[in-house]
Amino acid sequence: MCELIIHRSDLVVSAQEMRELDSFAISVMGMPSAVLMERAALACVARLGQGDFDLSRVLCLCGTGNNGGDGMAVARLLLLAGYDASVVLVGKTDRLTVDALLQHAIAENYGATIQGYTPGCLSVVKPTTIVDALFGIGLSRPLEGLALEAIEEASCLAGTSDARVLAVDIPSGVSADTGEVCGMALPAHATVTFAFNKAGLVKEPGATLAGDVQIADIGIYDESSRHQ
Repeated sequence: MCELIIHRSDLVVSAQEMRELDSFAISVMGMPSAVLMERAALACVARLGQGDFDLSRVLCLCGTGNNGGDGMAVARLLLLAGYDASVVLVGKTDRLTVDALLQHAIAENYGATIQGYTPGCLSVVKPTTIVDALFGIGLSRPLEGLALEAIEEASCLAGTSDARVLAVDIPSGVSADTGEVCGMALPAHATVTFAFNKAGLVKEPGATLAGDVQIADIGIYDESSRHQ
């Protein structure tokens, strides 16, 4: 397991501010988005390796956005480290973002099992750890459809078994701006958020739902880091 590098900045950002910081790192500083995603996944794997998660059977619950790409990268890294890790994708592959599609292909190339979500499939896996990579900071509307069903099922599993949840960037269903729940949220034992803390992780109920929050340095900084 790699070491989780903690970002010490006390800056708390909104979803829009985080998107701008991400864009600055990619477009201005030249940091490839795939590198940022790999570092995000490595940070999550490092957090999983701190001893408070049972990694016997890890299920990465992934959406079709970049948050889901992070989750697929986590599954691949765990698999290569010798752990039983699989992916359940909520949504169709033709809806994957460019970066998530890349991670999907890489994970499959390395032998990761990726299946589409159907109600009840999470219970069949009987995970000891659930990696919540369904939604990132961009969620701004109440959950519905399969995404809602997946969160309900994952929440039920976590509540009735010893399975613990690691949230990738922010617990799915929590607003990154207000901390409010968008219909339903998946409570986490711990959250690894990237680059800067999010407003929704310091406001209730998001702060409680996020559990232990660690801020990982993945290579995104504010403009003060740019040499003039």
